[in-house]
Amino acid sequence: MVHADDDQAGAERPYAGLTPDVVLDALDAVGLRGDGRLIALNSYENRVYQVFLEDGGVVVAKFYRPLRWTDAQIAEEHGFVAELAGAELPVVAPLPLAPGDTTLARHLDFRFTVYPRRGGRAPELDDPATLEWMGRLIARIHAIGAIRPFTARPAIDVESFGIESRDWLVANGLIPADLMPAWLGVVDMALEAITRCYDRAGAVASLRLHGDCHAGNVLWTDDGPHFVDFDDARSGPAVQDLWMLLSGDRAQMTRQLGDVLAGYEDFADFDRRELHLVEPLRSLRLLHYSAWIARRWHDPAFPAAFPWFGTPRYWQDRILEMREQVALMSEAPISA
Repeated sequence: MVHADDDQAGAERPYAGLTPDVVLDALDAVGLRGDGRLIALNSYENRVYQVFLEDGGVVVAKFYRPLRWTDAQIAEEHGFVAELAGAELPVVAPLPLAPGDTTLARHLDFRFTVYPRRGGRAPELDDPATLEWMGRLIARIHAIGAIRPFTARPAIDVESFGIESRDWLVANGLIPADLMPAWLGVVDMALEAITRCYDRAGAVASLRLHGDCHAGNVLWTDDGPHFVDFDDARSGPAVQDLWMLLSGDRAQMTRQLGDVLAGYEDFADFDRRELHLVEPLRSLRLLHYSAWIARRWHDPAFPAAFPWFGTPRYWQDRILEMREQVALMSEAPISA
């Protein structure tokens, strides 16, 4: 069981006051009058609703988790997506809201934004043509992302995703005492291996990224893919937006990588040194994921969604998982 406090003061029940009436009142205040029908969509970090309007339209309203991002960081996310939309890339951009055509509005203690509803299905990532198409689109996103840097949004790096996650879990007593030596030992080995892989990769370019580029954030239609949810946009290496499209054994991932890069390199160069970072980035995400759940534990949605979190079996599995990652990081990177 998790007993640690969320590290964001005042965020024990961040959405306790976000009732259906509050959601509808917030939209009404920006000129979008709902007809009373709401559907809660799958989201843990924020609260997201499909809202039916009196005029027959349908929008998606996202209420940001309090204290997670600053206004400046949210503005950078919205600005990046607006740049992509302006370049006619298939992304779902926030709608301008009254008054003042801002894309970030406030109601009571909540900040929110509104998107047009866009349908679609999950992409078939076992299809080479789909992977090529995804590669072309991601390259076009990266071409825009490389134009200028984020100044307020953080980067995906060893410090924030790895060291800070390890230190927070240890400081808050999340690891069972009898498993602490094994867990901490393998995490320290993984962080050393990650650092060596970064050293082998050298000074690769950092650019603005989607940041959470997995199949759940892509909707596919007959016209191809479109990206949603840039909430985790950060700076980092281009391969961060590629590796989550790969799965299976080494041979399968090699084939998939070849398909993705066949499309990617139609629009942008890819620095092959970044392939040294595939397993390090996966390892950092795994470590960050445990800390993310723990930091959010006072939000009632998290114990309900992750009842197995914090059990001895959970941490035993993480130890085995990280040992596997240490072994993978000692091998030559996949290539295409």
